[in-house]
Amino acid sequence: MAIKDALLAEYDHEMGTTRRLLDRLPDDKLAWRPHEKSMALGELASHLGNIPNWAARILNDLSFDLASLPHQTAKASRAEILALFDESTKTTRALMDKSDAEYMAPWSLKRGGQDMFSMPRIAAFRSFVLSHTIHHRGQLSVYLRLNQIPVPPIYGPTADEG
Repeated sequence: MAIKDALLAEYDHEMGTTRRLLDRLPDDKLAWRPHEKSMALGELASHLGNIPNWAARILNDLSFDLASLPHQTAKASRAEILALFDESTKTTRALMDKSDAEYMAPWSLKRGGQDMFSMPRIAAFRSFVLSHTIHHRGQLSVYLRLNQIPVPPIYGPTADEG
């Protein structure tokens, strides 16, 4: 099996699960935050909507410099967040048509021109797109639960929807 085939199956599963959580967002709670140092619900959800966009930098470029990271603004509604997520996941999926050699090519993360680390593109994609999404999706599930919003199944039944 080619790397892309296995990766596409994983990507489709994780993005589908994430979208189910984003679909539960209440427009009237997007400014809510569990702590003053935490992102607001809308900021967290908007960040989740944007994470797949990292794929273009990983799969098409040799490196990315954090110094050029654009500022992200939170979307104002669930509809806007879902539109962002749907577009970014669709665009990313199209970019994933790569050969095994392309997935194994080195990619580097930099800060101010200095290499922070290098790893194969497949590892960077899994870390910055898949694992990053899973991490913030976990946060989102807690935000939803704290607001009495039923959490849909993620890797199996939840206490809300067993």
